[in-house]
Amino acid sequence: MHNDAAILEAVLYLETEPRDIATLSRITGLETARIEAALELLRERFSGEDTGMELCAVSGGVMLSPKKELWEVLRERYGKKNEAKLSRAAMETLAIIAYSQPVTRSEIESIRGVQADNMIRILFERDLIREVGKKDIPGRPMEYGTTKEFLRFFRMESLADLPKLPEADADKFELESEPSGNTD
Repeated sequence: MHNDAAILEAVLYLETEPRDIATLSRITGLETARIEAALELLRERFSGEDTGMELCAVSGGVMLSPKKELWEVLRERYGKKNEAKLSRAAMETLAIIAYSQPVTRSEIESIRGVQADNMIRILFERDLIREVGKKDIPGRPMEYGTTKEFLRFFRMESLADLPKLPEADADKFELESEPSGNTD
């Protein structure tokens, strides 16, 4: 079992993206039950205060990552470069998309009160948002949603991990209700 954990640790160290159990099984040649047991052993090993890494569940997979509590120390050298590329306006636009998806450009602009074309382009370039379809209204505008990269960037397993908004702030992300009487 310890050998399984060692090979799995090495694979997770070398992989740059979260990997699901089936993929880890293919990479290592280990059965899924052995992968699950090795992951549990690694979780225990990384839970101690004497290690700087942790196993993170991200977007349906797992990856090795620095512990969250160490990020303040590491951010200056390892995170600032990526974070500097997202301005406050881009973060506001991304928050609107994350909390309101699927959402159109005009809906984003209605919530923000300013044009969003440039921010949408920036978020596309960073692979944080994607086109998820077209809204069934005249003109059929494109609707946007977040990507797996968004989940990885913010270290979330799913959108359910988004912080809950206080009621007063949640109203800001509400879209105009359609007169169709649709309740979903």
